[in-house]
Amino acid sequence: MSASNTTGQSLTVALGGISVPLPSAQNLDGFTANGTDTSFTVPQTGTYLVTYQVSPTVAVAMSSQVLRNGTAIPGSVRSPVATTEYSATVITPLTAGDTLTLQLSGIAAVVVLQGGSGASLNVVRLA
Repeated sequence: MSASNTTGQSLTVALGGISVPLPSAQNLDGFTANGTDTSFTVPQTGTYLVTYQVSPTVAVAMSSQVLRNGTAIPGSVRSPVATTEYSATVITPLTAGDTLTLQLSGIAAVVVLQGGSGASLNVVRLA
């Protein structure tokens, strides 16, 4: 599964978090997206490689993470640092029906994603 945000979208990030919409360049390969393209449902139980990247236009001190059913996947959390590139790669077991969401949090600010590849989430079944 691969989905991106290529629009240069502005997101109002709250301390408690905001889900990043990923409506562009979707190759869902059995995954299903919710109506706002912020949550993706896993089609098959297995071990998965999960990677993401978020690129704001200016350095912002915020956190980023991938949530599984509303809880951060260990190893996916990037603590607040002022940067223009947030990313992580983890291998994790997922169960059919789990939902995955890319989230930004820890700051109350408007964040503008870079155009072209402002954010992406990739999930590959390994076994």
